[in-house]
Amino acid sequence: MKMIIHIFFILSLVSSTSFASVQDFCVADPKGPQSPSGYSCKNPDQVTENDFAFSGLAKAGNTSNLIKAAVTPAFAPAFAGTNGLGVSMARLDLAGGGVIPLHTHPGASEVLVVIQGTICAGFISSANKVYLKTLQRGDSMVFPQGLLHFQLNSGKGPALAFVAFGSSSPGLQILPFALFANDLPSELVEATTFLSDEQVKKLKGVLGGTD
Repeated sequence: MKMIIHIFFILSLVSSTSFASVQDFCVADPKGPQSPSGYSCKNPDQVTENDFAFSGLAKAGNTSNLIKAAVTPAFAPAFAGTNGLGVSMARLDLAGGGVIPLHTHPGASEVLVVIQGTICAGFISSANKVYLKTLQRGDSMVFPQGLLHFQLNSGKGPALAFVAFGSSSPGLQILPFALFANDLPSELVEATTFLSDEQVKKLKGVLGGTD
């Protein structure tokens, strides 16, 4: 009997602690410390309705660059109200021939919906199986967390898409830049990618890598 009472006592403490820790939201405080779980919370007295709204996705991004594409993120802390809620968004603008190169989001899965144009999109599973689809206006596609994926404008005009993530900070690593836009020694890149010295140096020259 004493053991049962003891167990119920512990459960009551756990329950009261969990209910006490529940809060409606945790608006990001960009001046506070950041942890793997997100940003620290802004003082509730300083939170306003503007923290839960974001207008940055209304304007097209600048596609005058190497990849002819632009990504406009709506992540914390810029979209402060998403912090800790497990959601965020982004806008993809792709000019003719534009591409979002092979990349991964280590912190979230992604859902894309095409608003304008035609986009060829796909991802590669951990078993190296390719899932590829040409998407038209109104079509959607999901990209599982952590897997390499891409989007390419395969139409004749500009393309526009919006994406949603299952995290307020999904993270991003773009494969070509990870390989060729840093100071990883060329001989190591050649040994691990089976590319020639000439190819590696050319790609590093294009993407700004050194060594």
